[in-house]
Amino acid sequence: MEQKVKNTTYRKLSIQAGLNGLSFCVSDTITNKILAFEKVRFNTPSTPYLLLKELKAKLSDQGDIGRNFSEVMVIHKNNMFSLVPKPLFNEEELPNYLKFNAKIMANDLIAYDEIPNQELVNVYIPYTNINNYIFELFGEFEFKHSGTVLISTLLNQNRMGTEPVCYVQVSDKEMEMMVVADKKLLFYNQFEFKTKEDFLYYLLFSMEQLNVDLEKVQLKLFGAVSEGDPIYELCYTYVKHVSVFVPSNPSFPIDELENESIDFSILSAL
Repeated sequence: MEQKVKNTTYRKLSIQAGLNGLSFCVSDTITNKILAFEKVRFNTPSTPYLLLKELKAKLSDQGDIGRNFSEVMVIHKNNMFSLVPKPLFNEEELPNYLKFNAKIMANDLIAYDEIPNQELVNVYIPYTNINNYIFELFGEFEFKHSGTVLISTLLNQNRMGTEPVCYVQVSDKEMEMMVVADKKLLFYNQFEFKTKEDFLYYLLFSMEQLNVDLEKVQLKLFGAVSEGDPIYELCYTYVKHVSVFVPSNPSFPIDELENESIDFSILSAL
């Protein structure tokens, strides 16, 4: 936890919920300062039931996060999603977009986010038990998929030309990979990995499928990674242009963005 906060009605809470952990971030909506941050990592992948149990424990412990908020945002981080071209999107067909890459139960709620300026719709299964609990606790709130947040934010700050840029957000056990060229999204996916070799396999295999030239692509790593790390060094062996990337966010100081413990997705949603 970063610091103690005062109870005020000008506070926004963002929660990122995933089976590998939870993140909480509180910001002051007037000054745009981060008031508190906390991350809970799970040693082994959890279940939606245990995820809710952890969330309830964290929000009821009366710690720095507090209880009074003017806005609440929930980011669902999971691989139960599918990107659909907007011209092909039909709200009546939501289960059909997911049935090939996610196990859908009859009572699953399926949601979708429109990705601005990309003619894309992200169809996904949110953690319904998390949404229900947050609604009981705080009333109306907003929720999105982590992919929606990452894609929207990185596309807005991608100023490169026609050559592809590959962004990878690195966390303990997961990587979110996105490839952009000429301000168009070519690829986005999430992978779980155990070793640096797993990481490299997903990275190179995805680029191979996209026919990306490893001599020309700009690989930008961010999150829980720095120059000299085993993952960084292994990538540098195969990809010519590798750098550690600090995403820009005009609302927050650069030192807060460089703090790898604070998820970029949760900052982007504040």
